[in-house]
Amino acid sequence: MKPLRALLCGVASAALAAAGLTALVAGQASGAPADAAGLGSRWYAAAPYLMPLDNDPPSATAIMDATGLKAFQLAFVLAPNGGGCSPSWGGTAPVSSDTAVAATISAIRARGGDVSVSVGGYGGTKLGQNCSDAASTAAAYQQVITKYQLKAIDFDLEEPEYENTAAISHEIGAAKILQQNNPGLYVSVTTAGTADGTGWFGKQMLNEAKTQGFVPDNFSIMPFDGGFSGAAAQTAALTAFNSVLQSTFGWSAATAYAHEGFSGMNGRSDSGEYFSQSDFQTVLDYATGHGMARFTFWSLNRDRQCTPPDNNGRTSGTCSSVPQAAWDFAKYSVRFAGATPPNSPPPSSPTPSSPTPSAPGGTCAAAAWSSSAVYTQGNEVSHGGHQWKAKWWTQNEEPGTTGQWGVWQDEGAC
Repeated sequence: MKPLRALLCGVASAALAAAGLTALVAGQASGAPADAAGLGSRWYAAAPYLMPLDNDPPSATAIMDATGLKAFQLAFVLAPNGGGCSPSWGGTAPVSSDTAVAATISAIRARGGDVSVSVGGYGGTKLGQNCSDAASTAAAYQQVITKYQLKAIDFDLEEPEYENTAAISHEIGAAKILQQNNPGLYVSVTTAGTADGTGWFGKQMLNEAKTQGFVPDNFSIMPFDGGFSGAAAQTAALTAFNSVLQSTFGWSAATAYAHEGFSGMNGRSDSGEYFSQSDFQTVLDYATGHGMARFTFWSLNRDRQCTPPDNNGRTSGTCSSVPQAAWDFAKYSVRFAGATPPNSPPPSSPTPSSPTPSAPGGTCAAAAWSSSAVYTQGNEVSHGGHQWKAKWWTQNEEPGTTGQWGVWQDEGAC
């Protein structure tokens, strides 16, 4: 599928636009390849997020064998933690010298799959914040595209970056430059979801895209961590977001749906919401029934049952906190792509998210967390019977309250 931006630019009449949209959606549904070397665009639209270096990365090829999944959304490329305008994995591993992620990508491609790379996310410093303008931001991302020979890229624009007007201008401008300089590149934009579709900053991001004349393959919202209660609240938010896209870009409902995507969170969200397999099925039915352009979720690292199964009521980066078989949620992405998951996947044991709580009387080696202390990357503290490691500078952010994308990484009970 070629980018849908043609519906806004260079179309001489509404009749031509409608005909073009019909052809594009048909091509997407059939899995027509983006180009000879890549997967069909529908697979890039269905790629779930995978952290290849953090959160106990599962074997991508094992997931492919068990589910039929072919595409992965690798997360996240950020600016270096020490500053600068060069791409790095998680702010710590420079893309220029990477071999670990490259090996994962090679293994996926050897199995007939492919990857997209997601830039941004919730934590860390984004390149749009550090780079001086859109051109330098695009040049940094081009290094990622060139190194890994990417056919797809995702811009995950959310807080705190999307509260920075200049940073969002850099990111949107960079996305437009990459789209122009890499013909056929599949570009998605992901942002926060709210009951009315997306919040004030999300709407400002859409307005920035309109001002710059940029239209990606889709704009996706994340309807979780915002008071959502199951699939009904999520589909209501997707309906509201469709109206936002219509009013912002002057699209019909059908055209807006053809540019709209869903990015969910499997199992327990950061704010304690729960999304089960049946919720995913309901949203999948909504997405396919309305001709939506994308269906993805955060994350494959979490697509396995916790040990113990309830994970002690905590949100984990390495398991879902709901009863499931391994890779249950990945199969919804496979179905969105138009494939059929295997009926009997190879058995897989649940992977623990953290050490099993120690017996009463255990002690934590790290000093107790203090609200007045300043912590920097790598500092460890104990709090609430768990040991925590700081991902970046922080003060007065209580461990266990910032979610999996927050500053504190849960290292397990102690």
